[in-house]
Amino acid sequence: MIAVKGGGSMTEVKTAYPCFTARNVPISELAEVIGRSQEFLKIGLRQGVFDFGYAVKSESGSQYSYYCPDKLVWEKLGYFNADTANPDEV
Repeated sequence: MIAVKGGGSMTEVKTAYPCFTARNVPISELAEVIGRSQEFLKIGLRQGVFDFGYAVKSESGSQYSYYCPDKLVWEKLGYFNADTANPDEV
């Protein structure tokens, strides 16, 4: 909650935040929302260009896993989807 002074009095301004669950937002969902390819997003995460998730290289060194937590995606991209049962409805 933020108090804002205006017109000689204090006014309360409340901000509503989504209910974050630490859900891993799939790359496919982000690609659809952003309008870019999955490969584009994966390369950006691997190179550290994008800061809305993480790319972790496997021990074998040939594959990556991606973690894009819902809170970080919302903070960086402004996107949040509470309907985890049907992520296609964005």
